[in-house]
Amino acid sequence: MPSADLPLEECRAYRPELPLPDGFDDFWSGTLDEALHDGASDEPRYERADSGLSQVRTYDVSVPGHGGRPVRGWLHMPAGASGPLGCVVEFLGYGRGRGLAHEQLMWACAGYAHLIMDTRGQGWSTAGGDTADTCPGAAGTVPGFLTRGIESPETYYYRRVVTDAVRCVEAMREHPRVDPSRIVVTGVSQGGGIALAVSGLVEGLAGVMPDVPFLCNIPRGARLAGVPPYTEIAAYLRLHRDRTEQVFRTLSYFDAAQHATRATAPALFSIAMMDEICPPSTCFTAYNRYAGPKGVRVYEFNGHEGGAEYHRAEQLAWVRGLFAGLPTGPPDPS
Repeated sequence: MPSADLPLEECRAYRPELPLPDGFDDFWSGTLDEALHDGASDEPRYERADSGLSQVRTYDVSVPGHGGRPVRGWLHMPAGASGPLGCVVEFLGYGRGRGLAHEQLMWACAGYAHLIMDTRGQGWSTAGGDTADTCPGAAGTVPGFLTRGIESPETYYYRRVVTDAVRCVEAMREHPRVDPSRIVVTGVSQGGGIALAVSGLVEGLAGVMPDVPFLCNIPRGARLAGVPPYTEIAAYLRLHRDRTEQVFRTLSYFDAAQHATRATAPALFSIAMMDEICPPSTCFTAYNRYAGPKGVRVYEFNGHEGGAEYHRAEQLAWVRGLFAGLPTGPPDPS
């Protein structure tokens, strides 16, 4: 599809006004302090899983997340590796669950620990999930999650998800086989937005790789995107005509473009210029506001699939250089 958004030159300069909501930092520090207290008596659990593979060891993970409730995941490690490992913590795209134990092996095959966090309540699209959401209603119920608990920041669905993500990073920092100074967070689409939120909430990350990130400049996404998931917000406001200000106030606490202003770790973004799901101007909003060292790969003729396996190769090379102490400089030659 031809792009219906701003041209690339304008996207690179796009810095809209996104007022930070009152008490943004206090809200998140309080949320994470509360989560730490809720899970204080519980430890992450790692149970060896029989994936049938000899070169990768996989563990079924349970981490105390928001409210102390368990968040599932897979931890893959290269078999026979010695010494603390660099670690990639991955968050998943909208609707996807952690899948099966033998999937998603690239990072472990490259020599890193790799934690895949299940997304609570999701797992109804391309891969199944195992973590229930704590709000009323069945896990994974369509029409989706973007308006679940949207009445206030305290009840909003993504407050639970982002808290889960922070707790998973903390669990990896405490794992005896992981080097706590070499943790990178990443994700595609929704996972990219979650990674950006974590980048602004967790200090000392080694790197951040948001791939065609969702949840960036949410008001523009809700007004511009003609396909789900942003359309869930428009559908909600079409019914609740008097709640626009309230809804966008809630969403402002979870907008990845806000969290990007708090980030300090090096980042490698990817953005697709024909993306109908995450319009490129929304992704560039987060990139242009990102406060740490950064670079971007732009895929001019791709939709939401972005760079796909071409970009995986870019990420592998970037992480290898990052952990080797090489300059991460802007990798986008255009």
